[in-house]
Amino acid sequence: MDRGTVGSAQSGRLLVEVREEGPSAVVTPAGELDHHTADLLREPLEDCLAKGIKRLVIDCSRLEFCDSTGLNVLLGARLKAEAAGGGVHLAGMQPVVARVFEITGADAVFTVHDSLEAALADDSA
Repeated sequence: MDRGTVGSAQSGRLLVEVREEGPSAVVTPAGELDHHTADLLREPLEDCLAKGIKRLVIDCSRLEFCDSTGLNVLLGARLKAEAAGGGVHLAGMQPVVARVFEITGADAVFTVHDSLEAALADDSA
């Protein structure tokens, strides 16, 4: 497995770590994803897609909050990944974040996994 670190970005409220693992980029946002921090996630997701990594696994286990702006970042990444023949997998969502996806219906358009391990074991795009 390739576990090389691709990069990270940070602000006071959101840290985003990115690493490659096999055919996937594992993106781990930690903290609060909202209007003020959305670009800290958008940019690494777009960088991964620009590098040809079309399978994005978002490890949500350390994500404490997600508002509509954050949700739109993830939806945008999903559209771009699917257009490239890939997809976005969400893993390990905390209940407060999962609730946002349930309320908006976004959980129906993402592949959602209980854990990062389950997301990485899923061999679909």
